[in-house]
Amino acid sequence: MSVIVWTAVGSLAAWLWLLLGQGFFWRTDVRLPPREDPAPRDWPAVCVVVPARDEAAVLRESLPSLLAQDYPGRAEVFLVDDGSSDGTGRLARELGRRGGGLPLTVDSPGEPPAGWTGKLWAVRHGIGLARARDPEYLLLTDADIAHAPDSLRRLVAAARTGGFDVVSQMARLRVTTRWERLVVPAFVYFFAQLYPFRWIGRRGGRTAAAAGGCVLLRAEAAERARIPDSIRHAVIDDVALARAVKRGGGHIWLGLADRVDSVRPYPRLLDLWRMVSRSAYAQLRHNPLLLLGTVAGLALVYLVPPAALAVGLAAGGGAAALAGGAAWLVMAGTYVPMLRYHGLSPWLAPLLPFTALLYLLMTVDSAVQHYRGRGAAWKGRTYARPDALPEEG
Repeated sequence: MSVIVWTAVGSLAAWLWLLLGQGFFWRTDVRLPPREDPAPRDWPAVCVVVPARDEAAVLRESLPSLLAQDYPGRAEVFLVDDGSSDGTGRLARELGRRGGGLPLTVDSPGEPPAGWTGKLWAVRHGIGLARARDPEYLLLTDADIAHAPDSLRRLVAAARTGGFDVVSQMARLRVTTRWERLVVPAFVYFFAQLYPFRWIGRRGGRTAAAAGGCVLLRAEAAERARIPDSIRHAVIDDVALARAVKRGGGHIWLGLADRVDSVRPYPRLLDLWRMVSRSAYAQLRHNPLLLLGTVAGLALVYLVPPAALAVGLAAGGGAAALAGGAAWLVMAGTYVPMLRYHGLSPWLAPLLPFTALLYLLMTVDSAVQHYRGRGAAWKGRTYARPDALPEEG
């Protein structure tokens, strides 16, 4: 058998293993129960912490949804203005006065010290404000996330009845523009492939992840895991948070959201490129060997199937065409549930190899930016490379 045939067969074998052996990552049925059943007898106090930096463009859609939460217990919202230059704090106060609902406190922590990312410094400040209210739970949510009126109630009910220290939902991202439809569902699909949701919820399991847009965290677990101090320099803070809680013996859960939505638009490919590339190499722990392995793996799993099919058909190689076509078919089939979850046509599924190529290039670009000394850049800040951070004292 030729090299192309063996490579195509290897790709097909990889897809059969992913289909059956990777926690059924491609299924989209890991979600919160539709109602509180059974509901907690008493509803604990919750403080909502919202770090926000230059979020005035999305705050009108997101913040009122938090203030309007239909929660039977005591709840309060703390929005931490992380050095915004667009009037985020002023707008938040205006929305709080106008909207009513849950109490709102808007404050600012000042610039983060060395070794802290801005978001986690803001989260630390918000948690510090919340501690005065002695909450049982903290809801950490991003400023671009809109919540249905029963969102907080469902999160707390799931945490209480399931005995979870973390309950996190991956917010449904926008898929309005052409590039959003092409790139966004694949982002969630790849994330679930790396961190199968079914594995995350296992007690004693090693897999740990959360989605930073919506994380309900037991306050006691946060103190035990020293959140956020123990992860203060993490660029991918949600995964770092979940790992810290799980290392401390906590029980965590992550699933797809039904009524928690991101309102942030990504109209251009450049916007999506920046979103992915700012943290892709950090996901690989800035390890060049992991980068090479990831590039090779993406090529084998996603790019080989259509290439083998095309080469096989052009050269009359039936075995290569058959193996490549079968692998592409399995790949597309596993992608269809994610497309349907986002309300998109399953006919987009065969385009996944092209999207994977984009992600491969984004990952390489993330590494290039790292080795140019630029670090991870986001909202006007560039975070230091890990080897440039001060030692813990």
